[in-house]
Amino acid sequence: MPAIAAAFGAPLRHGKRLLRSAVDLVMPPVCPGCRTLLGSPAGLCFTCWQKVRFLERPWCERLGTPLSLDLGPGVLSAEAIANPPRYARARSAVVYDGLVPDLVQAFKYSDRLDLAPMFAAWMLRVAGELLDETDLILPVPLHWTRLARRRFNQAGVLAGLVGRRAGRSVRHDILLRVKRTRQQVGLGRTDRSDNLRGAFLVPQRKRGAIAGKAVLLIDDVLTTGATLDAAVGVLLRAGARTVNVLTLARVIDPG
Repeated sequence: MPAIAAAFGAPLRHGKRLLRSAVDLVMPPVCPGCRTLLGSPAGLCFTCWQKVRFLERPWCERLGTPLSLDLGPGVLSAEAIANPPRYARARSAVVYDGLVPDLVQAFKYSDRLDLAPMFAAWMLRVAGELLDETDLILPVPLHWTRLARRRFNQAGVLAGLVGRRAGRSVRHDILLRVKRTRQQVGLGRTDRSDNLRGAFLVPQRKRGAIAGKAVLLIDDVLTTGATLDAAVGVLLRAGARTVNVLTLARVIDPG
């Protein structure tokens, strides 16, 4: 079998390169932000790249939100102290402003699945410390009615790519969304919690799969954290040892 794989592997790789070159001639790669022609199919042009704010240290150890001063490792923000979340740590790749909302909306609602590899690469930049202790990756699920309308779960796509590149197991059948909730936009903290009560479920027969495990929960955007907090609570009650959160983007309060 190794000899067969070696014999056919090189021609197959060469064939893929030829096919990719042919596709690029017919449909040259363009920047997803401004449609400028690019030299490679995955990425942004320099102008659009400057419109993305990548999150870097120093950040709050718990929330992953940026801090104005580097006070050393393990520092918590005032928000993390006043309103600690159920998850252990959250990390996000970029700030949800500038060009990012347009890219995320195109990904979710215009079937721009070609953006997913770039997004996953961004997420992996900040995920190292979380992945080191991860046993299992789970995406935040959609209710079946929304999944039927949208045809794919954006969190599931990102989770699959992150897991594959990081060599971690991904499960899509453990955390379920069993209640179709209202949109969270415009709701206060209490109303958001009420809206999400009973929204998530880990079936009894699946609990053994996460018992005592360190789980990494993946979503596209972290806004107030209410959705993630509700999902994390369900996972912890189902037996997960700890739950960390990884998102593509997060909303940062200008204040």
